[in-house]
Amino acid sequence: MRIIVAPDSYKGSLSAIGVADAMERGIRRIFSTADVVKLPIADGGEGTVEALVRATGGQMLSARVTGPLGEPVDSFWGMLGDGRTAVIEMAAASGLPLVPAAACNPLHTTTYGVGQLILAALDRGARQVILGLGGSATNDAGAGMAQALGVRFYDAEERELPVGGAALARLARIDLSGLDPRLAETTIDVACDVDNPLCGPRGASAVFGPQKGADAVMVQQLDGALQHFAAVAAAATDKDVANQPGAGAAGGLGAGLLFFTNAKLLPGVPIVLEAVGFEGMVREADLVVTGEGSTDYQTAFGKAPIGVAALAKRAGVPTVILSGGLGHEADTVLQHGIDALLSIVPRAMELAACIEQAEELVEAATARMCRLIAIGMRIHTGKIDS
Repeated sequence: MRIIVAPDSYKGSLSAIGVADAMERGIRRIFSTADVVKLPIADGGEGTVEALVRATGGQMLSARVTGPLGEPVDSFWGMLGDGRTAVIEMAAASGLPLVPAAACNPLHTTTYGVGQLILAALDRGARQVILGLGGSATNDAGAGMAQALGVRFYDAEERELPVGGAALARLARIDLSGLDPRLAETTIDVACDVDNPLCGPRGASAVFGPQKGADAVMVQQLDGALQHFAAVAAAATDKDVANQPGAGAAGGLGAGLLFFTNAKLLPGVPIVLEAVGFEGMVREADLVVTGEGSTDYQTAFGKAPIGVAALAKRAGVPTVILSGGLGHEADTVLQHGIDALLSIVPRAMELAACIEQAEELVEAATARMCRLIAIGMRIHTGKIDS
């Protein structure tokens, strides 16, 4: 029996790798000789680098970069097992957790460190980059990233602009001559699961600015700065991307990537599944087990387990979702390729206890699931192949 274990993380509790390891232990309690293939996955957000590196036999790499406040921070990225595909989480260089709550100010935070991570990948020979957006502390439309990659931004008096979103209101000229030429031959797939434009009521500043510390006045100021930036950047690059879905992601980093690189904004889960070669592997499987922290009606809108189930269904392989909890209308997922859904929680428990005991609960629940599968096998064949 070949079982693919492909869970997302249980957010705030257990990484995707931790979940996969616990599921494997639970499977082996019942099916000791099963061929268990662990493919921990992610949707492009937190945990994507670790999951892809682990699944492909790649390498985690460290880098010291400029953080969102302009100070050095210790960051990381990954090189996948093919030796030419890099994976980066923008939050590892410019994420909100890197900014103390009292210091949140999206007028001045920068994505410069994201550009430095891209440069580090290029220096190691990467010519394909998977870049996950989300969790940003920034609102600079990726200008900081572009500066790290060699783009120069000037005001009307030919002074180079400082980093930060507010400064973009003074932008008069963009010099692209220093843009790293290696980018022209580099594919950048951006894992982006929001469709917000750069500006306006649904734009980066209005929707995401407040969670980064922007008050109503700041939101207005930043939105005006990004509108001005978009007009100047469109003229300089001959690209009109401000209204493209996802341009407003990560404080407008989506737009910056579209303006200054060959990036494509794509749903995160398919990017991750393609990178780990899931579609090819699932054809040889008998069962797929996936999972996430909480499954409810929102899971059906393209979350990681649904992407897993869609490819498994195409291959005719059943999929079980084993999640931390089952919420409102969780049964909706049964209409999207999931064949069965189970919770790891065996009894009434406080959330804190569930989080603390997550590994044990996942392992035990997986074993219970396998016992039911074994009963089904006995009914079908008259024996248990263990």
